[in-house]
Amino acid sequence: MKGYKTVVFLFIIAISLTFCAMKQDSSPDKYREELAKQVQTDFPQEIKSVYFQKWIGGREETGSGINFYIEFKKPLSGNIKLKKIYFHNQESSLEEVTKNTFVAHFYQRNKSFDLIMDKDSLKEYGNKAPIIVKPKFALKPNEALLEYKKKGKTQFFKISNPKERPMIAYPSMNKPKD
Repeated sequence: MKGYKTVVFLFIIAISLTFCAMKQDSSPDKYREELAKQVQTDFPQEIKSVYFQKWIGGREETGSGINFYIEFKKPLSGNIKLKKIYFHNQESSLEEVTKNTFVAHFYQRNKSFDLIMDKDSLKEYGNKAPIIVKPKFALKPNEALLEYKKKGKTQFFKISNPKERPMIAYPSMNKPKD
């Protein structure tokens, strides 16, 4: 009887491990492939221009970033809602500037980390490992992906070769000393 219980126990463990292996099949890469199939080749409304503009703050702590603009020839239809834009391995929501113009802001703050470097690895204990986030979509540097809802259904539109406008360098707010 004891041998029978052992066989049943091992059988249950084997089946459990099989189901764990099957769950790994629904990986983020499969998710990306499914989303890639939903990408539209035409946007339902005529786009006047798409461009981005890098900016840099006048002080170190203000950082820098990119503003991404989408301008339509006519005001955006009521059944279309712009959600997010994916660009340069980042994502940002879109804000309405005018009825025809929308902007997304991508910020890059200067991050300074105090790393302890020593030949004795125990002294490096407080160092934090870098956080590497895999982007949702595999886009080329000259591509962006617009996420929008049309009649309640989420869709994607790939934007190729957005124009780059000259960088804006904001002045420092410090007054010169006399």
